[in-house]
Amino acid sequence: MRIFISTGEVSGDLQGSLLVTALKRQAAAAGLELEIVALGGEKMASVGAIVIGNTSEIGSVGILESLPYVLPTLRMQRQAIAYLKQNPPDLVILIDYMGPNLGIGNYVRLNLSQIPIVYYIAPQEWVWSVNSRNTNLIVSITDKLLAIFPEEARYFQEKGAKVTWVGHPLVDRVQNFPSREAARANLGIAEDVISVALLPASRRQELKHLLPVMFQAAQVIQAKLPHVHFWIPLSLEIYRKPIEQAIHRYGLRASVVSGKTQEVLAAADLAITKSGTVNLELALLKVPQVVLYRLHPITAWIARTVLKGSIPFASPPNLVVMKPIVPEFLQEKATPENVIQAALELLLNPKRKQQMLEDYQEMRQCLGEVGVCDRAAKEILQMLPHCEH
Repeated sequence: MRIFISTGEVSGDLQGSLLVTALKRQAAAAGLELEIVALGGEKMASVGAIVIGNTSEIGSVGILESLPYVLPTLRMQRQAIAYLKQNPPDLVILIDYMGPNLGIGNYVRLNLSQIPIVYYIAPQEWVWSVNSRNTNLIVSITDKLLAIFPEEARYFQEKGAKVTWVGHPLVDRVQNFPSREAARANLGIAEDVISVALLPASRRQELKHLLPVMFQAAQVIQAKLPHVHFWIPLSLEIYRKPIEQAIHRYGLRASVVSGKTQEVLAAADLAITKSGTVNLELALLKVPQVVLYRLHPITAWIARTVLKGSIPFASPPNLVVMKPIVPEFLQEKATPENVIQAALELLLNPKRKQQMLEDYQEMRQCLGEVGVCDRAAKEILQMLPHCEH
């Protein structure tokens, strides 16, 4: 049986790899031979997917920001469609990555209509549904939608999709993280050191817009708290040089590490982070965090004009429960001063920290039980032709 998976960016590659591992495990248990072909990245390749196009570096958020990636993305989309035409799989799985995946899904629906399509981790239309066109397209191309948030399941069900809520895959992933003690020992962090994780970027644009704000804040925090040390895990090796140069420029006591993201997150007393999936990981690890995000001013203006301020929150922990669990600073509010104030409060005010940890607990209830990827894999394998287990 051949399954084709399409996803993009660093986070899609991670989610894809977790799913591929579960699919292989469940297929082996059911006595099925599986070949998994994918658009993805190194993580998916490392767990046995045959990656025909690397999408982990073509990633951006926003309108102007995505312009440099339009041609590579279209090329990749065309490549995928050509592959599907030549080698029709038994099933197609789309993971997030809205623009390209809607194109691929639409092609399959119109030209290879016998192939079932599963959407796993649907685009966040349920949060900022600007045009119902995308929602309708997702519903019309999808035979089954596997939702990771209860709210997402409700939204797509109301729009007519066939939905199963499986829970959030990070619930599984965080099971394998080291304990705080083990992580600190691994990184060699002394008992009296305050460890702060700085998470500026998984995309090039974020390095440009977020890193200066984060590092200016870090400079002041370092001056106020002599025992602080900053840790910056690399999402992609190409970012090492610009980040190391910036550390030098701002005079930070900081270490850049590769391949130790789990240790850095688990060891942290606080994280100052961009908005994204990592916010949920930190919440599940019970690490206090301050979130910031900036887009190009023109993109932000377009978004505000079109969306009319309809995005309640940006970071996933706040979106899950629709309340401000973690402080988030967007656009012009993403200033070093705001970040410093929120960060110092979480480091120095035990009450504030305690409140955040209690809110995390409430959020955790909405993410489902452990075993998410295996539940998703079982749902997917049931959709394969001749596999009505």
